[in-house]
Amino acid sequence: MKKLCEWIYDFSGILVSALLGVTIILTFLFKISTVNGESMINTLHNGDNLLITSFFHEVNQGDIVIISQPNDYEKVLVKRVIAKGGQTVDIDTVKGVVYVDGEELYEPYLSVKTKVLGDGFTYPVTVPEGYLFVMGDNRNNSADSRFAGVGFIDERYIMGNAFYRVGDKGLLNAE
Repeated sequence: MKKLCEWIYDFSGILVSALLGVTIILTFLFKISTVNGESMINTLHNGDNLLITSFFHEVNQGDIVIISQPNDYEKVLVKRVIAKGGQTVDIDTVKGVVYVDGEELYEPYLSVKTKVLGDGFTYPVTVPEGYLFVMGDNRNNSADSRFAGVGFIDERYIMGNAFYRVGDKGLLNAE
């Protein structure tokens, strides 16, 4: 009986330590977010679960980010960073390409040409410091910075960068 009590005590200690460790990791280092909608197709799909982190990571052009900034659509957004504060964005409606600071973006994840949608800006537009210009990968079916209801994203509302898709698809490639 004494050995059984010792085993239960030891097992309980291990279980509590493991749960505490997982709680700390998911609270401070990583979070899980679910894609809601089709604005990131072909990269992400509705219902995909993502691991995100904001721990020791600066947001860069091309990153997929989770955005909690209030918007007209009343939901958390998952978008790709196109430009940061101080950069100029232009959209060539004939070629269907995006330019940042006069250079065409390399965007192999797109399956359609980019259109100027929405009612947000006249192009070219310069992103204010401390803000981001974001777009979905499903360019012609994405409520993003091109729309006044979303607009520029205040960097303080970035919950984190998506870096891993839970399931069989694994690491995200933010080209």
